[in-house]
Amino acid sequence: MPQPRPPSQRSPAAKPARPERRPLAPGVEVRVLAAQVLDAVVHRGRSLKSELAAALPRLPDSRDRALLEAIAFAALRGRYRYAPALRGWLQKPPGANDGPLLALLLAGCAQLDALHLPAHAALDATVEAARALGRPHQAGLVNALLRRAQREGIPPADPAGAWPDWLRARIEDAWPGDAAAVFAASAQPAPMWLRVNRARTTRDDYLARLQEAGLAAAIEPRLADALRLDTPVPVAALPGFGEGLVAVQDGSAQQAADALAPERGARVLDACAAPGGKAAHLLERDPALELLALEVDPRRLPRLEDTLRRAGVADRAQVRAADATLPALWWDGFTFDAILLDAPCSATGVVRRQPDILLHRRPEDLEALVQSQARLLDATWPLLRPGGILLYATCSILPEENAGQVEAFLARTADAVAVPLADAFGHRAGAGRQRLPGEDGMDGFFYARLRKAE
Repeated sequence: MPQPRPPSQRSPAAKPARPERRPLAPGVEVRVLAAQVLDAVVHRGRSLKSELAAALPRLPDSRDRALLEAIAFAALRGRYRYAPALRGWLQKPPGANDGPLLALLLAGCAQLDALHLPAHAALDATVEAARALGRPHQAGLVNALLRRAQREGIPPADPAGAWPDWLRARIEDAWPGDAAAVFAASAQPAPMWLRVNRARTTRDDYLARLQEAGLAAAIEPRLADALRLDTPVPVAALPGFGEGLVAVQDGSAQQAADALAPERGARVLDACAAPGGKAAHLLERDPALELLALEVDPRRLPRLEDTLRRAGVADRAQVRAADATLPALWWDGFTFDAILLDAPCSATGVVRRQPDILLHRRPEDLEALVQSQARLLDATWPLLRPGGILLYATCSILPEENAGQVEAFLARTADAVAVPLADAFGHRAGAGRQRLPGEDGMDGFFYARLRKAE
């Protein structure tokens, strides 16, 4: 008969098993993630891009991922209307720990107002998300407020209210006759611009493929490689996207290749290259181009390399993690025929694509950006051969980053000459051209074409 083991050798008593957490219904999980993303962005100063990058992989269905993105963007774009309405409807001010509740309510308003989702589905899933977020005591409040939003609608508000006071004042000073249109356009979703890879197909052939897939697109005569979809679709729905037949790139960004217009076979520097759309566009147009793409942040190199690889041009580009302002660390001593300087900026021209800019941008950020832009201009100019072209571009609409920045550079650089650009690039702005957000359906963008005297 087996002898009992001594107490020191006995197995520990089994602990009672914890009840397994039931998986959330897909519609509820999307709302939970939307609330978590919005809470992090609105109340904790996090980047929308980084929060979505972490949240999206948690949803296996591409439709759920698309819905999460749509809710987050719509809630941030419409926050200038939703937040005041919710404050007016709440019987008492929210508490210090009510950030997730307010974020969930923003997500609910966006579903009913901007996305026009079926009310019963949006309400039920959002109310259930309150319980899943550990707030069952507030589920009734969420239900009541969103039903009021459904019944009464969200009151109108001035889109200028979305902008911080200091930045709104700068836009109004810079563009007194256009400021209202800038604020309104920045509160609207952007169309989906496509760049057809001319190295692999033609625009007409790709347009036919879109039509076969039931997708309506328009040609923009000023852009040789562009098509515009007024109703965006997931990239997986685009024929041949995975094979690099087409890329998503705003029309304004596509015009950078036209403004630089390097000669065939030119040696080109893309000084601030990530995520790589402009470099890929240049290489798609000219298989003989010799291009060096720099990116100061090594964490962005995989995205840059993936962009070039998908376009089929990675073997014709040299990619380096390097600071363009420190050429002694990377330059080989041979001058460039053309330099693309798409400089880091306030991104005030792309608020409709990056609505969290209005939450995070500070006056001191702008001062630092202006200084960085000047350093980039001064550091890259000596690398350009006599007669060569440097294109200075930003997605900003602030004069201190654009016309003022170029004017100061020309004043201190004796061999720099501004080359006029055509009206197709936007309003005349000092030595360059400025397009404002929404004009021609495109993002706000600035271009200045500078030639080095021979």
